[in-house]
Amino acid sequence: MRQYFINTWEGIWTVLVGMRITFGHLFTPAVTIQYPDVKVPLPERVRNRLYVNIDDCIGCDQCSRACPVNCIEIETVKSLPTEDLGTTSNGKKKALWVTKFDIDIAKCCYCQLCVFPCPTDCIYMTDVYEFSEYDRNDLIYNFSTLKPEESAEKKANFEKLRLEKEAQKLAAAKAKEEADAKKAAEIKKEDSSKTE
Repeated sequence: MRQYFINTWEGIWTVLVGMRITFGHLFTPAVTIQYPDVKVPLPERVRNRLYVNIDDCIGCDQCSRACPVNCIEIETVKSLPTEDLGTTSNGKKKALWVTKFDIDIAKCCYCQLCVFPCPTDCIYMTDVYEFSEYDRNDLIYNFSTLKPEESAEKKANFEKLRLEKEAQKLAAAKAKEEADAKKAAEIKKEDSSKTE
């Protein structure tokens, strides 16, 4: 009977020893951050989601070339001479239509190397660090403001202008060739008249 009480006391004592830390935390205030409502303050130079102010983008492709993982895809088309695309916020004149500006955040390594070479400071890291998506394709951010139909139209207009310029160059070259041939024929005719 004595052993029974010793075993019971040892069982209670081990539970009390194990619960000592739990009882200590029972009366201290909680330090848990209620995440969706309260967010941790971010460091000064944090690297998070990229954002592109497409109104300031001149389509120079320097950010894409600086990216070590090729997560930035840019396609541009030259504007027609009659089109005025405006200027950026720091005064640079825009000459290219940015038909495609996609960033695949799933590939991005958050190195921030694309931010520094941008001459217009249109690409930068934001303080958004939540990236959860159900579909991986939702991690590809499209920053171009042109619709696919408008992009196709801009490409077709530029191609038409390029073909017209090539036709003009060929016509000018042909006219010059004909003028040179005519001049050569006149010189040959003069030479033959002198020999007679």
